[in-house]
Amino acid sequence: MANFKKHKTGWEYRLKYKDPITKKVREKSERGYRTKPEAELAAAEFLKKIKQGYGMDSEISLINYLEMWISEYKEGTVRKNTLDIHKNNINTHITPYFHNLLLHELNPEMYQKFLNHLTKKGYSKRTVEIVHGTMHNAMEKAVTLNKLERNPCVGVEIKGKKKENRIQFIESKDIPRFLQVAHQYGYIYWIFFKLLIETGMRKGEAAALKWTDINLKNQTITIDETLDFTAKESKDLFGDPKTFSSKRKIRISQSLVNDLKYHANWQNQNKLNLGDDLYRHDLNLVLCRNDGNFMPKSSLFNAFERICSRANLPQLPIHSLRHTCAVLLLESGADMKYVQEQLGHGSIQITSDVYAHISKKIEEQNIAKFEEYTKNILNQNFKSGGQSGGTS
Repeated sequence: MANFKKHKTGWEYRLKYKDPITKKVREKSERGYRTKPEAELAAAEFLKKIKQGYGMDSEISLINYLEMWISEYKEGTVRKNTLDIHKNNINTHITPYFHNLLLHELNPEMYQKFLNHLTKKGYSKRTVEIVHGTMHNAMEKAVTLNKLERNPCVGVEIKGKKKENRIQFIESKDIPRFLQVAHQYGYIYWIFFKLLIETGMRKGEAAALKWTDINLKNQTITIDETLDFTAKESKDLFGDPKTFSSKRKIRISQSLVNDLKYHANWQNQNKLNLGDDLYRHDLNLVLCRNDGNFMPKSSLFNAFERICSRANLPQLPIHSLRHTCAVLLLESGADMKYVQEQLGHGSIQITSDVYAHISKKIEEQNIAKFEEYTKNILNQNFKSGGQSGGTS
């Protein structure tokens, strides 16, 4: 039963209740209500929430809740990359800031200060948005579980400017030089990077390719896995692609088919030279080291950096080869829908947003070609009195 008392600051309610989890008797009080009926209503609402399960873990810390959220609701339900992002956000940003804060103590004002803190530390707006995504998701689940009455992450403002999304790619005129230097550097890097340029695959998707994914007769590649370069065991080596739409089947050129046929023969020679005991037949990888093992990410990064340097190209990320493919497709006249399907984007809007300025550049080139072609056809100079033709 609740007791009520009037103070200078307003009415207070004080009551005792049994914790549904520990069965221990706890005490709850709040003051500041304008009238006694308001305090009575607040006490009744609190008891109702206790019966519904709200606040059952009133002493759980925010960090302990997030650990539970990860283990009970995220592991096994989201892709490994997504899980790693959530864990990194919690360990790197959330835990150092909130320390021992109780879950129910988090409020919108406190959370807004946390986001502003990240911005002041120099993190980009996109990084802050990703951290916010983790917290908002976790707090929404807390509301569903009746651990919170409302989500404290709703209605916040994320400051800062988004970085200009200027894509990096190799100009078409520089691709032959890049591939020539790559071949000189090492055949296996040449075939790896050439495939990325021709297909637009992500490096993890290419590294996970098995010969069973390639149909040379029909000129198709099925992309349904990505390789985790950080995996400690073989069973963890392959996982789902970045997004659901990343699973796709793409067509490849006859030129790439010919390259892959040659590559299969080259790889078979390696198998014969090493023998069954030394070659990783179990992986059945297309793009691999001489012994059939996967290509380490560090080796790919180092090779790509050195090849760009030797080819007198600016330092670029390997991901630029995916953009290079998209630009080649657009320059060749492919529409956005085809580029979207080739790259495995979730929507055509994503493709349009990423390559908008490239499309405008190509449009300008096309209109320039049109004007050059038609200048002697459409732009004739008619002298006064020299026009012919009638009126209708």
